[in-house]
Amino acid sequence: MMTPPSHALSRSLMQAALVALALMLSSGGSHAADWGLDQLMEDLAKIRSGRARFTEEKTIAMLDAPVESSGELFYRAPDHLERHTFEPKSESMTVDGGDLLIVRDGQEYRLQLQGYPELAAFIDSIRGTLAGDRQALEHKYRLGLEGDAENWVLQLLPVDEKMQAIVWRIRIGGVHDDVRSIEITLADGDSSLMRIERLDKP
Repeated sequence: MMTPPSHALSRSLMQAALVALALMLSSGGSHAADWGLDQLMEDLAKIRSGRARFTEEKTIAMLDAPVESSGELFYRAPDHLERHTFEPKSESMTVDGGDLLIVRDGQEYRLQLQGYPELAAFIDSIRGTLAGDRQALEHKYRLGLEGDAENWVLQLLPVDEKMQAIVWRIRIGGVHDDVRSIEITLADGDSSLMRIERLDKP
């Protein structure tokens, strides 16, 4: 049966109204048209603390199968970061300012990040992203942003030659102010992919 002309007109008007509504919403509170690196950094900076579950898969050339691990992450602005691995074995790493504490097999190891500039640069990439600190990130990386607020990927390329010899790139993905993944590709081809699920959403 053919649709009566009046119904076709109503449908066209409804479609036009929906398009207009979508345009209004996209230019509303989310400022989609203006969304970019500055807006992303601003959104991330509003998160003062967070707890998340992670799963990580490392691909290492000399191993036949990926190495998997899981645990929890905790962040407190501006520079406190904890990583607690539960599987395959217990291990923790706590970064507080310039101090790094590693607990493994019942032993504690304390390091000053200033003595390990490559490690410091990597940790600062995570902390800088979580803190929304664009200036700190651009001090050590060239930044590139793909996607939109609903599905973004922030790419970090080291600018220091020593760091380039270790890390090729870091890609951090997320949705709005949620960091959902961290992918690291090393210069030798090894890589790791960490998937993150926030546990303290409002």
